[in-house]
Amino acid sequence: MSEIKHVEPFADGFISALGPEIIIFVGLILLIIVPNLGSGTVRIPGTQSRVMWLFGGNRFRLTSNPKLPAWITTLTLGAAFVQTMLSFQDGVDRTAIVTESGKQLMLVNGFSRVFELIFFGALTLAAFASMNRLEVKGVGPRLSTDDLYNNRRQADFYILMLTCGLGMSVVALAQDLFVLFIGLELASFSTYVLVAFYKESKAGTEAGMKYFIVGSVASGIGLYGLSMLYLWAGSLQFEVLASQFAIDGTEPLPLIAMGFVLVGFGFKVSAAPFHFAAPDAYAGASSPVAGILATASKAMGVIPLLRMLLIVASPEASEDGTVWLTLLGVLSIVTMTWGNIAALGSKNPKRMLAYSSVAHAGYMLAAITAIGAWNWDASLAGDGGEAAVAVLTALIFHLIVLVAFKLGAFLVLSILESDGDASRLSSLGGLAKREPFLAVAMFIFMISLAGVPPLAGFVSKLLVIMGIVKVAVGEIGAEIMAGGDLGLSDVHWVWWLAFAMVINSAISMYYYLRIGVVMFFDEAEEGRTGPLPTGWQVRFAVLACLMATLFLGVAGDKLLEICEVAAQSLNYDWD
Repeated sequence: MSEIKHVEPFADGFISALGPEIIIFVGLILLIIVPNLGSGTVRIPGTQSRVMWLFGGNRFRLTSNPKLPAWITTLTLGAAFVQTMLSFQDGVDRTAIVTESGKQLMLVNGFSRVFELIFFGALTLAAFASMNRLEVKGVGPRLSTDDLYNNRRQADFYILMLTCGLGMSVVALAQDLFVLFIGLELASFSTYVLVAFYKESKAGTEAGMKYFIVGSVASGIGLYGLSMLYLWAGSLQFEVLASQFAIDGTEPLPLIAMGFVLVGFGFKVSAAPFHFAAPDAYAGASSPVAGILATASKAMGVIPLLRMLLIVASPEASEDGTVWLTLLGVLSIVTMTWGNIAALGSKNPKRMLAYSSVAHAGYMLAAITAIGAWNWDASLAGDGGEAAVAVLTALIFHLIVLVAFKLGAFLVLSILESDGDASRLSSLGGLAKREPFLAVAMFIFMISLAGVPPLAGFVSKLLVIMGIVKVAVGEIGAEIMAGGDLGLSDVHWVWWLAFAMVINSAISMYYYLRIGVVMFFDEAEEGRTGPLPTGWQVRFAVLACLMATLFLGVAGDKLLEICEVAAQSLNYDWD
């Protein structure tokens, strides 16, 4: 890999390194200023002359358009997404943002850039689809006060979307726990408000309050853990903490601190038992916002887990590292099993998808456990590094393709919400007759979530399972291929995680296929037999998700190469 270029804030190379983030920041400024531009004038002091001030007065026709904030946000996020994509053309320049004393605050590399693709891609689609979700009453002076209020709320909603994207990108870049925490909270507080944004909905307000309270408690616990780590190591830099853990990471204080920190991060990925606010939040939020929680927000929560468990508190530091390794393995099985069992009995499509997200969090924790097993267990040397990269590559690929079929499913529900309600399975009844395209798209999203070939969900799950098995087998893989007499006792215990993933994927088939049965074989609810409301933006977003789900299942080679670059960027010892 190329050498890391160190850049101080606002020095040469700073703007180019943080190009996507600066685009988001400029978009935020435009979103605050442009919708408020009008024909206002100001009098020059001491004269009777007045000059155009642009602020105040009657807003211009363009700036008074209630859909303008949505377009500004969509174009801003889209530009950030394209800028991030272009950085992979000639290889991502590794650039560290440092203080005058040389402390790393942020690091731009393949790992951070791939996660930014996830964040900006999901937020772009959600912002575009939300144009049809937020109520717009038109433009003009004859609107009532309530209608004007609804129109002005458009800017509030999209400011929160951009703020959320900015916070997520800070998390991806962070090389210091405090910087990471700031980014995490910036994104989290935005999502708390987005969940409760529709104050007319009692369920949304209640869900937002629950999500805020539980999230705040989790953040408080995590912050307490950070303070303990700082007390112990005298620094929150990942590099310093990793060195300190390698020396005396088995002391009680850092282990307790890590436990507190991981409780906070566990809430972000909806891992059991920290998931209990997620189903209510998904059910109460608008469907595009719920899609963000299930994709971008979940990917954001994976980043600190990867950095803390695989870099800072790497199990190779000492054999006591196997304690968290075993606990994480058990937690992953509990999470994926509980998520699928809870989804089996759910009659609300959004709650069902929420529990499905809990199950997927279990799959992600299983992958992290397998990578940690390579670091700790000396018997996994040799091809272990290659296996660890394979698992992490599969995990990142899974997070990317999850945006396509999980967000796509929520966007289909968003169209149903605009027709009245989508809180019951029966609301999907007769969808194949009313809207054949949406029914087919929803069914493809469901079977992709279940892991049916040749869709993207099957490929991502298969790669994760194969990677875990490769880690479990280690060096004895050649003996097995040669027909050697080996038993399960010769294989690392992480193979149980792959087995649990297969069993849980089979369980999930029931509730995913149940949606297909309702759409194609059940009759529509009374009064819901006609075509659904039109809205080309959300339908275009559904189409984009559908094409990605189909394409990445059969032709995702280039994306896998990018994911491998990202995986190798996390830990340079894997080169």
